[in-house]
Amino acid sequence: MTPAIQPSRNGGQILMQQLRAHGVHRVFMVAGESYLPCIDALNEHAGAIQPVVCRQESGAAYMAEAHGKLTGEPGICFVTRGPGATNASIGVHTAFQDSTPMILFVGQVGNDFYEREAFQEIDYRRMFGQMAKWVAQIDRTDRIPEYVSRAFRVATSGRPGPVVLALPEDVLWGQACVPDLPRYARTPLHPGADDLERMVGLLDQAQRPFLLVGGSGWTGDAIAQVAAFAQRFELPVGTAWRRLECYDQRHANAAGQVGWAMTPELRKRVLDADLLLAVGTRLGEATTEGYTLIESPLPRQKLVHVYPDPGELGRVFAPTLGIASSVTAFAAALDGLNPGHAASRADAVRSAHAEYLASLAPLPAPGELSLDEAAAHVNAQLPADACITVGAGNYALYPHRYRQFTGPGSSLAPTVGAMGYGLPAAIAAKLENPAQTVVCYAGDGCFQMNMQELGVAMQYRLGIIVLVFNNGMWGTIRAHQERDFPGRDIALGFDNPDFTQIIKGYGGYGEAVERTADFGPAFARARAFAERENLPALLELRYDPDGIAPGQSLAAIRADALASRATPAFS
Repeated sequence: MTPAIQPSRNGGQILMQQLRAHGVHRVFMVAGESYLPCIDALNEHAGAIQPVVCRQESGAAYMAEAHGKLTGEPGICFVTRGPGATNASIGVHTAFQDSTPMILFVGQVGNDFYEREAFQEIDYRRMFGQMAKWVAQIDRTDRIPEYVSRAFRVATSGRPGPVVLALPEDVLWGQACVPDLPRYARTPLHPGADDLERMVGLLDQAQRPFLLVGGSGWTGDAIAQVAAFAQRFELPVGTAWRRLECYDQRHANAAGQVGWAMTPELRKRVLDADLLLAVGTRLGEATTEGYTLIESPLPRQKLVHVYPDPGELGRVFAPTLGIASSVTAFAAALDGLNPGHAASRADAVRSAHAEYLASLAPLPAPGELSLDEAAAHVNAQLPADACITVGAGNYALYPHRYRQFTGPGSSLAPTVGAMGYGLPAAIAAKLENPAQTVVCYAGDGCFQMNMQELGVAMQYRLGIIVLVFNNGMWGTIRAHQERDFPGRDIALGFDNPDFTQIIKGYGGYGEAVERTADFGPAFARARAFAERENLPALLELRYDPDGIAPGQSLAAIRADALASRATPAFS
């Protein structure tokens, strides 16, 4: 059926109508005159498309990226040209490395001024070329529906990722009579019967198989189907680094997070595996511990690699068997598969899960406030469907070690290691699921990169809880510094404001915690305030900076580094 030609509209009206047709109900934005017709057109969609007024473009882009993670639909972000685009670029990079569907709309100078280095002009194709799946500039008003429809398809097909569309001013102000295109539809990849049969054969031959899940596109049903498959085939299940939401950690087959900071027992289990079934994950540097746990290009383990983009299969790792499939289609196909292996692997599953449960016990920590005990308390107190967000830093190791994540929406973490992500992500989560308990873990440096977005939480009455880890330094880099240049710490410390006073300026609740015994009651007060007032609550955790990570101290790292330098290379 041919779409009906619509009456004459300006480019902004055409674009916003297309977003609505594709199912968009929220856009994250920082206003700019370069896309003013789009802003005006929001009047025609009041109640259908919510504009979220952000304070800085990096925060807006992070929110859009987090929205894409949560929903599987492209997160939509609007920013102005030049400085707006450069500020938003960190969100695009995050979406690319995290395989998150996202569309960034950027204002652009008019075509009549283009390539004169006009005010705030940038060639976005060159700027975003290596950090987006597709970058384009819409140079004709009548082609807006075509470009927008393609953007949704590209962002969600194969390996999901970001798309950037530049919007010249004359295109947005221009008029056209064009039809609206229908909502985009995905074309998922399904595993072939031969591939599934071969996979079952490899699993039946294996003595120490291991199932590793990660990536994007997971649903609750897909996780349940994979869990049932893992039970039938007696497989321990690990989650890729910072993809803890891809499996229910309470399940009897859960083995923990694979990658940087994993337990020694889990590392040995993956190293000793004779077959690795990797589903949805690219097996990046962090998950493979620098391509040593799983070697590139030829892993020591037999590798069955399931991924939604055929172009990724064999690009870094040569698999024994590569299967091009979306995670949901693959998971659905598992229901009809049954094992044929002779020897039971139940003991391996039980021991892997027991080792994971043992890792939830808080490790010793220096000082009066134990971050390990605090994180374990949060795990015990939060409902199963709560969402925890983080940015980047060693502080993130605490929730990732001690929280039992339960499935989609329970974790938002940037695998790209982007700082400043946690607060915008918490805002996006609370906007999408207002009844959900949302807790943001943030380092003192990480938090200050986007703490202005507390204004969004205040404006939209979002009762998020923020835990600020105040150690007065760039802690992760300090740990590296002590390993490589022990005893020569410099240029990593900073003085902090009183975060408890800052949150009060945004109408929220603030309290400092300096002792382990005080954390539980303070957390309860913060949570009660956030739920009652629908405003943000913040706890500032003031702790001994020597406690740099679970079970690790800067003093011990320094001592080990100095000792290694004192030991002769040859004896």
